[in-house]
Amino acid sequence: MDKQSNLEKKLLKNKKFEGAKIYFVNRERNLLLFRLKKDLLKKGFRMIVSHIDSPRLDFKPNPLYEKESLAFLKTHYYGGIKKYHWPTIPLALYGTIYLKNGDKIDLSIGEKEDEPIFMISDLLPHLASKQMGKPLREAIEGEELNLIIGSLPIKNEKVKEKVKLAILKILNDKYGIIEEDFFSAELQAVPVGKARDLGFDRALITSYGQDDRVCAFTSLEAILQDKKSKNSELCFLTEKEEIGSDGVSGAKSTFLENVLLKILSLYKEKPGLSDVYEVFSLSKALSADVTSGFDPDYQQVYDPLNTARLGFGVAIEKHTGSGGKYSTSEASAEFTFQIRDIFNQNNVDWQSAGLGKIDEGGGGTIAKFLANRNIDTIDCGVPLFNMHAPYEISSKADVYSAFEAYFSFFKK
Repeated sequence: MDKQSNLEKKLLKNKKFEGAKIYFVNRERNLLLFRLKKDLLKKGFRMIVSHIDSPRLDFKPNPLYEKESLAFLKTHYYGGIKKYHWPTIPLALYGTIYLKNGDKIDLSIGEKEDEPIFMISDLLPHLASKQMGKPLREAIEGEELNLIIGSLPIKNEKVKEKVKLAILKILNDKYGIIEEDFFSAELQAVPVGKARDLGFDRALITSYGQDDRVCAFTSLEAILQDKKSKNSELCFLTEKEEIGSDGVSGAKSTFLENVLLKILSLYKEKPGLSDVYEVFSLSKALSADVTSGFDPDYQQVYDPLNTARLGFGVAIEKHTGSGGKYSTSEASAEFTFQIRDIFNQNNVDWQSAGLGKIDEGGGGTIAKFLANRNIDTIDCGVPLFNMHAPYEISSKADVYSAFEAYFSFFKK
């Protein structure tokens, strides 16, 4: 866990924490913001949790190679994607790389007009009769998602892989990178482009990564704007949700317990895990994650009575999962009523949601990992079209409703 803030040290020393605002950062991957009230031990806290990772293409540990006088980077897709979405679109590179000498380099290449972009090639339709006869799942293989990154060779007749060496020279000249440094890197390729208005009326938004940053943004804005709540509040931005929430920065980690132990030391001497789980049992949470919107072009996979519509408000989902409610938590009738009542009292536009017909598939969120801590939890987020595609679609009305929902949940 990162070092304590000066405010936190002062609070620990003086025990003056009513209304205090504290934040914690975990390995530069998680952000947790607390607004404290004196009755935390008696009432618990209101928590909104969202994830800030999105489907993407990660680089393999040894990614760089040359073939047919072209240089490539090998990738390994992250999260649930349709692989055929990713060839032929402009891609930018983001991430962190640690050099042999220990220096850290943050890379961002491809978003600015004067920067190069990168791309995965696809087979021309004139020669793609066999490819187009395959099921969509098999038309593009994971091992074919390789980025083209260069084609100019270095002028050295003694070198076999001239283009690869030319690319390494560019990286070394500009960043000090050598090939071995890729092993100590976390780099990914993502679609190029800012969020844009969609449609003549500009009522929709299209951009990469709205799952789930559209909920992260609105939940963060809610806790920053709420200054009159009677509740202790917690906004938690986590990651690794798209691959199961495992690891030191996923929702399954003990980061939350560690932070709460530190917080409880403001309230009592030598708190223990039993105190942490007692506070959890008194707390209430929203798993702020997106859900599927009813797309009329694919209506055969939806239950029209139990699917959210774009433009009708924030979506509340009692459970996610698949098949027989597998791999999910389900909010109780009592807690579902409490959330519904809060939203109704605050004139929040909301709608019930589900993830499609029972036997069509399904999916999960971090709600179950909060519920496993004995925290009353329900999913509440923005409905999308094109979920997990390079460019997703949301409604501005739903995004604003999500902010209103999160704001009212904190303050009520």
